[in-house]
Amino acid sequence: MAPIYAGTLGLLALVTSLAHGMIQSADPQAVLLRAWLSLLVFAALGYVVGAIAARAVEESVRADIQAELDASAGKPD
Repeated sequence: MAPIYAGTLGLLALVTSLAHGMIQSADPQAVLLRAWLSLLVFAALGYVVGAIAARAVEESVRADIQAELDASAGKPD
């Protein structure tokens, strides 16, 4: 999940930065540098958010399965 979030947010930041630079008619080298830096920062951020989301989902599923196993074994909560 983390690589998917990283790729999505990074690409979105890159495209947004490029579009902003084109709209503002900025220097192409400055636009490309800003877009590249945006890609790196938002990819890192997306990776962290994706890792947190994956861990939350894993823990939730693990808790649900454990609760079902405990219930089927007749153990009280």
